[in-house]
Amino acid sequence: MTGCLIETKGLTKEVVSQFLRKRTCILDGVDITVEQGQTFGLLGLNGAGKTTTIKLLLGLLKPTAGTATVLGRTAGSRDALQKIGFLPENPYFYSQLTARECLLFMASLFGVPKEIARERTEKLLSLVKMSTNANLPMNKYSKGMLQRIGIAQSLINEPQVIFWDEPMSGLDIIGRRDVRHILHNLKEEGCTIFFNSHLLPDVSEICDTIGILHKGKLIAQEKIATISTQGHYKDLETYFLQSIGETDDSTQRLPQ
Repeated sequence: MTGCLIETKGLTKEVVSQFLRKRTCILDGVDITVEQGQTFGLLGLNGAGKTTTIKLLLGLLKPTAGTATVLGRTAGSRDALQKIGFLPENPYFYSQLTARECLLFMASLFGVPKEIARERTEKLLSLVKMSTNANLPMNKYSKGMLQRIGIAQSLINEPQVIFWDEPMSGLDIIGRRDVRHILHNLKEEGCTIFFNSHLLPDVSEICDTIGILHKGKLIAQEKIATISTQGHYKDLETYFLQSIGETDDSTQRLPQ
C-alpha cells in the first residue's frame, strides 16, 4: 500500500462525566494525515488529547464524530490491527511471565508460526538489549526494562505501522539512544511511525513531520525541515511555544 496510511477527518471525542452529566470535549475536529514511510510526532501539553488520539486510531475508543482510518481501513478493523504495533504509555504485562515467554505469547496472538516466533523473539530481545535478563520474571524488572520489552512486543508481528505512546518514558540516556537507533532502522525499512513525546530533542532528530495538539485542537502540522533547517531542537521548542501562545519572557521578574 502506498500514499496516506494514517488519516483522521474531523475526529472528535467527547466524554460525559457521571457526576452532573457534564460533557467535555477531549478532541475537537482533528485532521491528521501521515504518508507511508513517514515518522510523525504528536506534541502537546499534558491533557491535550495525544493518548486519546492514539486510542481512537487503534479503535480502543469510538469517536463522537469524524473518521479515522489506518492502512485504508476504519480504525480498529481486524485487518488493520494485524499489521499494527502498539506501545502504550504504561505497558502492563503478566508479571509472572519472563520476557521471552511474553514475546512468544504475543506472537501467538498474531498467529505467528512457532519456529518464526522463536526466531523473532531472540532477534527482538537482542535489539532491545534484554537477552541477558530474558528468563527473569517481569516482576523483577525496572520501569526501563519493562519499556524495552514493551517496544519489543510492539514489533513481534513485523508491523507496517507502529503507534508508540511516550516511547522514551522511564528510559535512561542509553535507553533513549537505543530507541532512537531502533526508530531510525524502522524508518529505513519503510515502517510508518506515529508517536507522542515530550522530549523535543528526540522528536527533532527522528520525525519527518510533527503535529501540535492544544486543548483538543490540532493547531499546527508541519515538516521538521521547514521548522528548522539545521535540525536544532530549540527551533522546534520555539515553534511549539509560539503555536500554543506561550512566550519565554526572560525579563519577567517575580513579584517583590
